[in-house]
Amino acid sequence: MKKKNNFFLVSVLMVVAVFVLVYAGVSLTSNMGKSKAQITAEDAEKQLNKLYADITVKTEEPVKGQIDINPIDVAGSLPDIAKFPITVDNTNDHFVEIFSSTEKAGTGIDGWLTEAGTEFNKANITVNGKPASVKIRNIASGTATDYIQYGKYIPDAFTPSNEFWGEMVKASGVKVQLVSKRLVGNVPGIVIKKSKYDALVEKYGSVNVKTVTEAIANNEFAMGYTDPFASSTGLNFLVTALHTFDSSNILGDKAVQGFEKFQSNVPFIASTTIQMRDAAKSGILDGFVLEYQTYINAADLKGGYVFTPFGVRHDSPLYGLGDLPPNKLDILKAFAQFVTQENYQKQANEKGFNALNDYKSELAEIDGNLLSSAQKVWKEKKNGSKPIVAVFVTDVSGSMNGEPINRLKESLLMGQKYLGRDNSIGLVSYSSDVTIELPIGKYDTNQQSMFVGAVNSLQANGGTATFDGIVVALKMLQEELKANPSAKPIIFVLSDGETNEGHSLKDIRSLIEAYKVPIYTIGYNANIKALQNISSINEAASINADTDDVVYKIGNLFNVQM
Repeated sequence: MKKKNNFFLVSVLMVVAVFVLVYAGVSLTSNMGKSKAQITAEDAEKQLNKLYADITVKTEEPVKGQIDINPIDVAGSLPDIAKFPITVDNTNDHFVEIFSSTEKAGTGIDGWLTEAGTEFNKANITVNGKPASVKIRNIASGTATDYIQYGKYIPDAFTPSNEFWGEMVKASGVKVQLVSKRLVGNVPGIVIKKSKYDALVEKYGSVNVKTVTEAIANNEFAMGYTDPFASSTGLNFLVTALHTFDSSNILGDKAVQGFEKFQSNVPFIASTTIQMRDAAKSGILDGFVLEYQTYINAADLKGGYVFTPFGVRHDSPLYGLGDLPPNKLDILKAFAQFVTQENYQKQANEKGFNALNDYKSELAEIDGNLLSSAQKVWKEKKNGSKPIVAVFVTDVSGSMNGEPINRLKESLLMGQKYLGRDNSIGLVSYSSDVTIELPIGKYDTNQQSMFVGAVNSLQANGGTATFDGIVVALKMLQEELKANPSAKPIIFVLSDGETNEGHSLKDIRSLIEAYKVPIYTIGYNANIKALQNISSINEAASINADTDDVVYKIGNLFNVQM
């Protein structure tokens, strides 16, 4: 009897073992050849479907709207110039107004020109028999160029970070007089992780833009750079890269083809320097562009990174604009002479300027029209062979009623002119529920017309289920990616308030991490911490806009990311 019991026990164990092996085999077979990320994606899809099933989703029948075929009205989108702070105010009526780039007209480390300008006004310097003063406005070089070249607001003078912006202003037809080639010294560069820098030196012998672009084209180096329409360093890098591919013709076929190959392996184009710095901190980038003055003052970059200069110098030239009367031109000359005195240059040294005076650019002077053409090439080629698939998620809750919803519509209608024809877009609105206003489709004339119609039909009412809207957008994108796996998905969220209905950030955070979809958020008349947290998950930008500048900011964001 004991032998029979033993035999029975062994038989049972063998059967159990067979089932275990079969299960293991099935499990092994189902996961064979799959990475951990792929398995996680399958789990994410199940979670996405579960969350989506909990949401009330309606679908509107798209209605075509009237397409505006007029060119982009940049001047019309620019906010009142008062939006940009005056950091030095004039002390008398015998003065000049100067637009200055932000790295020198702010405060603290970035306040060199602010401090020097304040001292100039205190010195009570006489020009042509009268005490003179300056008014300095802190405004980014690219934005300042837009105000000037489109005639929205033209100050007496302009000191951008580099000479490119002066050339572009000149090409636009505004009279430009060079007062000083250099107010203070600075240099742009690629900031590279020390370990990656050593690897590049070992393989290529040296590190410069040529070897970096080659390494990127070979998918050996991950680098980010900033928007060349807005950023001095971004524009400089674009022109230097094109020059590297063909020094004889930066817009020739050879240069453009080289740029396309390089650009196809660039993982990141930042709308702002802050966004790029945040991405670098996350560890996804081997290198990124930055001015030396910023680099040397960044404690988190010291020791672990190497600075490699490139392109034209950022020596803050000073230009007089328009038909300046002689007395104003004389004030500018006196101001330039004042701030370039030894004691003020020493103060600049202490803030990180004037550190790489031996560096000389290999680039010759470039005409402003050529620079504008280079920006257009970048816009056309920046996505390489990967078209963008974007879903716009718009807040139509009750708090958006009136001026907010009207402004949101205006910003989307103007911003859609920046969308590339090779890309695909969809539109979702949300309040208490979520509505698919426009399914994803290629941005041809028909889709553009339906997008305009969908935007015009938006009405504000109900609660704010922001994260439900994002879930629906993720669902739309995942379905689209099954048909077009090479596309790059993006979500844009426009909202004015915290979520008060539906799912929470905690509910969907893992989904966003798994799908790695960047979510760009525009906080409308509010500082929405929850939306900032969403954007930071996958290194996207979060913009705090208001009724004055939301149109301009959204236009810039779409121009970069679409």
